Amino acid sequence: MTTEADMRGNRVLAAVPRPELDRLAEHLEPVTLKVGDMLYEIGGSVPHVYFPLTAVLSLITDVGNGHGHFVEVATVGDEGLAGLPVFLGAGPPSERATVQIAGSALRIGAEQFRHDVVVLDGGLQTAIQRYVQAMFTMMARNAACNRAHNIRQRCARWLLMTADRVHSDSFSLTQEFLAQMLGVRRASVSEVATALAADGCIRYSRGTIDVTDHERLQEHACSCYAVIRDAFAVAYEGLG
Repeated sequence: MTTEADMRGNRVLAAVPRPELDRLAEHLEPVTLKVGDMLYEIGGSVPHVYFPLTAVLSLITDVGNGHGHFVEVATVGDEGLAGLPVFLGAGPPSERATVQIAGSALRIGAEQFRHDVVVLDGGLQTAIQRYVQAMFTMMARNAACNRAHNIRQRCARWLLMTADRVHSDSFSLTQEFLAQMLGVRRASVSEVATALAADGCIRYSRGTIDVTDHERLQEHACSCYAVIRDAFAVAYEGLG
């Protein structure tokens, strides 16, 4: 059975009252996710709902009319879950969910989640509703950020958000993957990473990022970092 400590590692689950959390424990399965794992595909089924603990997931949409031009629309860490179409009772997903940063998560079968777990007016439903509102804030800021802020600002924001989610100053990330997430050329990511390293904000070696100075990195980030961080910070206030 999943332990309470495991469940408290995800902020949605941590906002659920203890009696309901105990019932959830019977259905949640600990899993280890690897970079590139596909959790569900555009237009496909959503077999499980995932609550990340240390993993970071990426929600990607295809803007190339089926020609494989993918753009990230949101990321999911320990503040949320992947599988909202199941909760919302929607049709097939319009985005692909993949693993961006390897780590641990808890998962539950979609049917189990839909029919036996989400209780009307229950604590989990309330927590997920709060998460959806914060997710809207993140997606709106992402859209505005991609138009209004430069690559260095967006890259710094993304690195700060990732460090927050994995609770570590060090994480594995290739330039190719970061370029896809930011929607830019790999050469542009290399230039930005070099500049941030020269300023003492990060170290980058063999696919590993080390954040060496959070304050300096935040000076490079756009205001979207604080807005998104604060939206999730207040999302679960008064719950649990």
